[in-house]
Amino acid sequence: MALEPRITLVTLGVADVAASTAFYRKLGFRRSSASNDSVTFFHMNGTVLGLFGHEALAADAGLDAGPAPSFRGVSLAHNLGSRDEVDAAWTFAVECGAKPVKKPEEVFWGGYSGYFADPDGHLWELAHNPFAQLDENGHMTLPD
Repeated sequence: MALEPRITLVTLGVADVAASTAFYRKLGFRRSSASNDSVTFFHMNGTVLGLFGHEALAADAGLDAGPAPSFRGVSLAHNLGSRDEVDAAWTFAVECGAKPVKKPEEVFWGGYSGYFADPDGHLWELAHNPFAQLDENGHMTLPD
């Protein structure tokens, strides 16, 4: 058996579910009624973003939580249709309380991107990739 290549849910371990929920709602994310005090789910146009306590998420995986590192080796990306859209989204995220990590700029691979971090340090990249088109739903399309 092979796994179908898809991601249905990304869960972020957070220090304070309520505070992180408020941050993502400021960004405009729509909270699901399936959420409760322990976990929040956001509709994400084909996937779901979950917020769960850092220690609870580690325990669910059978791991010791330990302190959250400053760099987790992963980023979440939101691709946009133009450089101007990247600039506007980055400014908006910072106005909503995101920590500015890297102001949008031209990058080595030929695109344009910047990074911000949520209240728990999870990295988000905002990017315009001129080599990958976005479909009508905002999904990135790649050549075969």
